Amino acid sequence: MNGTVPLAGPGPRRIRQRDRIVFNAIGYALVTAFGLVCVLPFLLILINSFTSESALMHNGYQFILKEVSLQAYSLAFKSPQRIFWAYRNTVCVTIIGTSVAVLLASMTGYVLQRRDFPWRNGFSLFFFFTTLFSGGLVPWYIMCSRYLAFRNNYHALLLPMLFSVWNMIIAKNFMKSIPYEITESAKVDGANDLVVFFRLILPLSTPLLATLGLFSALAYWNDWFNSMLFITKENKMSLQYFLQEMINSIQALKNLVSMGAGAASLSGMVSLPQETMKMAMTVITTGPIILLYPLVQRYFVKGLTIGAVKG
Repeated sequence: MNGTVPLAGPGPRRIRQRDRIVFNAIGYALVTAFGLVCVLPFLLILINSFTSESALMHNGYQFILKEVSLQAYSLAFKSPQRIFWAYRNTVCVTIIGTSVAVLLASMTGYVLQRRDFPWRNGFSLFFFFTTLFSGGLVPWYIMCSRYLAFRNNYHALLLPMLFSVWNMIIAKNFMKSIPYEITESAKVDGANDLVVFFRLILPLSTPLLATLGLFSALAYWNDWFNSMLFITKENKMSLQYFLQEMINSIQALKNLVSMGAGAASLSGMVSLPQETMKMAMTVITTGPIILLYPLVQRYFVKGLTIGAVKG
């Protein structure tokens, strides 16, 4: 031996810490980049909704505006009463529909995963069958308008999306992760099914309820098709359909001008903010629902992953 001591390299613990730091840095960078990709388009829409139509056509979409204008918003809120009606209808339908839809999906999912329910497989097949086949749009419309009295009725905005098979499947798979011994012990203590569900199962299903609530709220908030089919009264239109009607009206006026129909009387309509109006409508319609996601975000991923893995 020559008496020399070899240099000690970095220990395993220090290597693990360094790798963790590098992994976290790369992960945060990727998440930040992905977040910017998602946020920047909406930010672009928000910024360009505050410019004039002529500036947008001349300069294109920009993050730094050369001309600021509230023309699109002033036109959108030209009839504040109609905007109020549309918001009132959509908010009320979204709150009521989401509450009932989450309750129905969670109750059905709970029943279909119970081991002591002998017909659970048959009912599950029945629900799944409806996702593959339907009676068609025309028979459905005739039934709803003629026999269910959906014409100019709030039921048309509420009932068609009240039950979702997809949400029911998520609820069923999620509740499989709840130990069945909880239900058995409650039954031994004399609790009935409603007591077991509302006092034991639902408190353990907070991630599921948040996930289903977000899905249902988005579906009700963005719905315009049912309003187009069944609603003709202005005070009963949903927000999405009302704003679509405004954009279609602007497009129709511009088409009349371009064809030379009434050019003298409609010459002022050429400056109507069609493109900026679309962006202003996007901001008006998506602003409130965006605020819902941060409230349920911590439950959202957990509810989805449990519902997906347990299937």
